[in-house]
Amino acid sequence: MVASSTVSSWSPWPLALTGYEIGLLTSALVFIVFALVVALIVPRSRPTFPSKHLGWFVAACIVLFAVQLTAVILLAELGEEEHEEVAQETGPVETAPAETTSATETTETTETQTTGTTETAEPTETPEGGGDPAAGKDVFLAAGGCGACHTLADAGTSGSIGPNLDAASPSFDTALDRVTNGAGVMPAFEDTLAEQQIKDVATYVSSAAGG
Repeated sequence: MVASSTVSSWSPWPLALTGYEIGLLTSALVFIVFALVVALIVPRSRPTFPSKHLGWFVAACIVLFAVQLTAVILLAELGEEEHEEVAQETGPVETAPAETTSATETTETTETQTTGTTETAEPTETPEGGGDPAAGKDVFLAAGGCGACHTLADAGTSGSIGPNLDAASPSFDTALDRVTNGAGVMPAFEDTLAEQQIKDVATYVSSAAGG
């Protein structure tokens, strides 16, 4: 349908011409007739033409040239607009189905992969009490100064003021209570260490003692 309408708009028959094409054809015919008359007919009766009417002759030539040039420019712009309209009308019809299908397939694939990953993921074990044993060892050796009073083989300490932790093997709750509130000669560290530090050192002692 688009091809037939395009061909008909550029058909050489006058009934199929557009307004701009008719104007272009008319101006061209006028220009040609003017040139033939001035070049072939007028000189036969007036050999000196256009000596007395040179100004009018030049003005007529300029006007006809301007009309012809304007018609050509307008027709070119009209042709570009028609080509753009045809491209806009035919473009989405050809590409839309493929793009929609591709987007749907991509979404389904992503959802399938996400579901599979969620189902097969293994749960991560959380240390007892939410403490970090590695950080707790640093507290045991440095900030808490526990090694000066306690023996703990994993930490490489041999203090004898407090209980031997390897022999006592305290649970997390017991270690947490002793570090927080103290017991006997052991001072309370509630005001000395942060809550997280206490949890970390209790987790470390309960997991490393007796090993």
